[in-house]
Amino acid sequence: MEKNIFFIAGNLSYYLIVLHFILYLSKEKQQYRVAIKEVDEKSIHIIKGCINEDRRSQKDLYTTYYALALGICLRYADNKEDAIGILNEGFFKVFKNIIKYDYQKPLSTWIKKIMTNTAIDFYRAKIRQGYLVDIAMVEHAIADNDTITQKLNYEDLLLMIHRLPPAYRTVFNLYAIDGYGHEEISDMLGIAVGTSKSNLHKARGRLAEMVKSQEETKGKTGENT
Repeated sequence: MEKNIFFIAGNLSYYLIVLHFILYLSKEKQQYRVAIKEVDEKSIHIIKGCINEDRRSQKDLYTTYYALALGICLRYADNKEDAIGILNEGFFKVFKNIIKYDYQKPLSTWIKKIMTNTAIDFYRAKIRQGYLVDIAMVEHAIADNDTITQKLNYEDLLLMIHRLPPAYRTVFNLYAIDGYGHEEISDMLGIAVGTSKSNLHKARGRLAEMVKSQEETKGKTGENT
């Protein structure tokens, strides 16, 4: 089944962009919000179709995991445009490597890992291009508060995460939301374990300040009504 990889890549990349806009603009996109948690007979059929580069199967898998994948990309990206770029690159990797998928593991977990790794690759590219702030120049004396995410709904948390510097945001996503340890984050990002811990500490501090500011604003609004 060997074909010209450049021909496949070009077609698939374009197809993913088209799929994104069809789904994003679709009035029926709500039906795609719940990803398949178990590999049943139907999903096995979709996976095998993707292995054979069947466009219908690729569309079925894309639309099923679109919301899950986009949610991950939005948490890591600076803006929606970057998130869409990460999303399509991630799905390109999913389709390219689907033959390596282990049927004994949840497909959603495998896709999550690919999307997260794609986002990290994007983060590393930004480091090479010099877009990141110098985090060593910023110091905060704050409490290490694990209850921050419990005080916010998803939309509020996502907006606040976007306001974090990329270095803080990436570590916070990996540790607090995706469940990676500092040793793993150190290996994934190529930073010291101490730097990972420091960035998490500072990210929580920034978020705590944002939560406090938001609560004060709501309090003032309530007093004026």
